[in-house]
Amino acid sequence: MADPRRRKRRWAYGPYTGGPDPLAPPYDIRSAMDQIGRDVMEGSSPRQALQELMRRGLDGSRGLDDLTRRVWERRRELQRDNRIDGTLQEVRELLARALDAERSALGNEDSDDARFREMQLDALPADTGGAVRELGEYDWRSSEARDAYQEIRDLLGRELLDQRFQGMKQAMENATPQDVERINEMLGDLNDLLEHHARGEDTTDRFAEFMRRHGDHFPENPRDTEELIDALAARSAAAQRMMNSMSAEQQAELAELAQQAFGDPRLAQSLAHLDAQLQGLRPGEDWSGQGRFSGDNPMGMGEAARALEELGQLDALAEQLAQSYPGARMEDIDLDALTEALGPEATADARTLAELERELQSQDLFRRAPDGSLLLSPKALRTLGRSVLRDVADRVTGRQGQRETRRAGAAGEATGATRPWAFGDTEAWSVPRTLLNSQLRRAGGDDRVLDVSDVEIVETEQRTRAAVTLLVDTSWSMVAEGRWVPMKRTALALHQLISTRFRGDDLSLITFGRHAQTVELGELVGLEGVYMQGTNLHHALLLARERLARQPDATPVVLVVTDGEPTAHLERDGEAFFDYPPSPHTLRATVDGLDRLIGMDARFTFFVLGDDPGLAAFMDRLARRSGGRVVNPDLDGLGAEVVSDYLRKRAP
Repeated sequence: MADPRRRKRRWAYGPYTGGPDPLAPPYDIRSAMDQIGRDVMEGSSPRQALQELMRRGLDGSRGLDDLTRRVWERRRELQRDNRIDGTLQEVRELLARALDAERSALGNEDSDDARFREMQLDALPADTGGAVRELGEYDWRSSEARDAYQEIRDLLGRELLDQRFQGMKQAMENATPQDVERINEMLGDLNDLLEHHARGEDTTDRFAEFMRRHGDHFPENPRDTEELIDALAARSAAAQRMMNSMSAEQQAELAELAQQAFGDPRLAQSLAHLDAQLQGLRPGEDWSGQGRFSGDNPMGMGEAARALEELGQLDALAEQLAQSYPGARMEDIDLDALTEALGPEATADARTLAELERELQSQDLFRRAPDGSLLLSPKALRTLGRSVLRDVADRVTGRQGQRETRRAGAAGEATGATRPWAFGDTEAWSVPRTLLNSQLRRAGGDDRVLDVSDVEIVETEQRTRAAVTLLVDTSWSMVAEGRWVPMKRTALALHQLISTRFRGDDLSLITFGRHAQTVELGELVGLEGVYMQGTNLHHALLLARERLARQPDATPVVLVVTDGEPTAHLERDGEAFFDYPPSPHTLRATVDGLDRLIGMDARFTFFVLGDDPGLAAFMDRLARRSGGRVVNPDLDGLGAEVVSDYLRKRAP
């Protein structure tokens, strides 16, 4: 029988199902640029679009909005579940236990002294602080009562120290008088160190000596006096905010009780002096804030101070995550504080967002305009254009039932002839002629394998160039009817196609609202919708004629995208005349502008958006007059229709 231990193992392979793919890249630049581009085309500035991407997150990762929401949930949880009078409640309970035990012991005594003591107890102040103070010199008959009272003093001392020194509460359990004396000595040395520092003296040696003697009380291990002050001031400010959060009666009670800490008023006095010094050294800390707690879980003074400190850290973290202040950057986020508040997964998400922001900026996807604003760089526009053109090409291919064809630029069909390469030539090499030239040269004694003089290129027929003007309507109706982004995506796709596949062609972008203007692609992509009535196609046609007249050797192509009849035209003085419904004067001016382009043998296509019958009828008349055609695409198909029309018009 075969040894089962030697049986071959069988392995099965399949898709990873354990959550996010650990081998996947942390972010997708192309997807990020798509989101940024969409927001920019909808009217956001590039800076706003980048911030929006950081807020939303990318590809399933948490964005800043989600992290901020979790920070505020943690803040609400702290305030909803806890209350800050735990020390007062515990002192009251210990005091009641001490008084009950003492009265029980006195009740078993039949003496005038016992009755006198009962009268003393009955005459104690009603407030807890005053009662504890009055009992400071009381000679307890009950050992249980004496222990309970001593526990009050120890508790107050530990809580006061726990507010300001990490781990001190545990260290002072069962403190002896010698321990209390060492604490008083440490506080005296600390106040002395801070006094010298406040006077501007060099405290390097004093700090080193202080840490040598008392460094075990500072596990955070500060490196100098400034770091020590930073740590102490944050806790001291939190302790003050805790006091501010209490009622006036509670504050008075705690102030009274503090004098009884460890039965030694010097502790409270030293801490008060320390707080005053820290407030002077770090006035920027939040000394006047407060928190509102409404839960059932009582916190001691130390716990409450830490809760207030955490609330302060959460507030700072929320501000960092909001990125709403001038000059905000992802690097501003305190990752240690984020880990402490929300855990390592949240920190990983924030780190990924920061890396994405750095990568976007390092790839030169943004540039500064002269006015200091952030713009999409030419590289970003190319990246965005590739994505848009890919989508448009898919629609063109899907509609025609054909595969995508990649056509060359200005080069035409090969003639069969070759010629030596010259600087600036982009035609394909003639490999046989180039290799033959190399062999002939080497036969003459030249050892170089290949020289530029060997290169010959394939001559091609000159293909007709096209000068394209894309006239896009930017009136308010384009924004209101949701046609703003499809219009911009169309311009991006056409620009990308011409700049990468048909470099010999020229593209001009002309926008027309109340007035028309020639714009660069980046200006059009970042153009914000403005509420202004007017569709001045007349002015746009005049600008198109100027642009086309500069290139007499190119075939003029005019593509018009609009959703409304012309309601404005340009007067002789350069002012725009507007009227609605369209005036006959405006319609005649528009037709006159068209006729000037017809005289240049321009090829026209009018892309009519919406279902306005008046617009459709007017555009039909323009198309018949110019020999062009009218296309009425849906919004999703606008880009595909424009690109297809351009390809059809420039075909040889």
